Amino acid sequence: MTYSDDLLAAAKRIFWFGTPEEALEFPKRFLTYAMTYASDEDIEILRKYFTDEDFKATLEDPAPGIFDRGSWAKWNERYKRTPVPPLPKRKIPGVDPATIPDFFPPKY
Repeated sequence: MTYSDDLLAAAKRIFWFGTPEEALEFPKRFLTYAMTYASDEDIEILRKYFTDEDFKATLEDPAPGIFDRGSWAKWNERYKRTPVPPLPKRKIPGVDPATIPDFFPPKY
C-alpha cells in the first residue's frame, strides 16, 4: 500500500522501534500507540487519515499493554466515555487476572 509522506513521517515518530509500514499494517495497534505517544501535531496529521470512529473503535478494543493511565483517561474523556472504564489489561493464557497485582493503582 502507498502512504503519504506526512503519514509515514508521523508513523516513524510514533512507532520508533519499527518501520512506518509495519506500524500502519495494524491500524488499531498503531492508533493505540498514537493515542499514547503522539504529539498534538502528529494527531492532527492522523486526523486526515483516520476518522473519529477509528479512534473510538480503538478505545473499544485497544491493543493491550500500550495505554498509560493519563492517555487512557484523556481519550476516554475526549469521546465522552465517562466514567472512564478501567485500563485494559493484557490477558496471559493460564493466569487468573485477579492474581496479578496492580503496580500502578489510580490516584484519587
